Amino acid sequence: MTAISPCLWFDDNLEEAAEFYTSIFPNSSVGHLARYNDAGPGEPGTAMAGEFDLDGLKFRGINGGPAHAGFSESISFSVACRDQAEVDHYWEALTADGGEESMCGWLRDRFGLSWQIVPDRLYELVSDPDPARAKAATEAMLGMRRIVVADLESAADRASAAF
Repeated sequence: MTAISPCLWFDDNLEEAAEFYTSIFPNSSVGHLARYNDAGPGEPGTAMAGEFDLDGLKFRGINGGPAHAGFSESISFSVACRDQAEVDHYWEALTADGGEESMCGWLRDRFGLSWQIVPDRLYELVSDPDPARAKAATEAMLGMRRIVVADLESAADRASAAF
């Protein structure tokens, strides 16, 4: 069976990023790291390439240097969250130590990688069969950075109460 996994190009912090990500997501681990022979005797060298697993999804990474390192929002990872507690956990963890909030549930972590932290309830509300509720939830989401489920529900409820 063919396996497809994302491969991320880092300048020189693959190992730090792998440890960061595996500390956030459950059932995650750093796999094999191939190393340069750039350290003293008995010391591990700098990671050249390696693998890490985030809750069942295998990632590959390379320390390829600055020529092509860097990420843009054209590629992001979406994290489906059961509830507000999960949204808050991932949001806080991924924006820690230099991450940046964006709009509509998007953020950029300290390594520059973009993430979408999305509660399942968002999809339910913006797809509501009542067009007024769906529109109100969508408009509320468009004004948010971190998605707040209670605020989405409140906006949808106000729209349905208005009729």
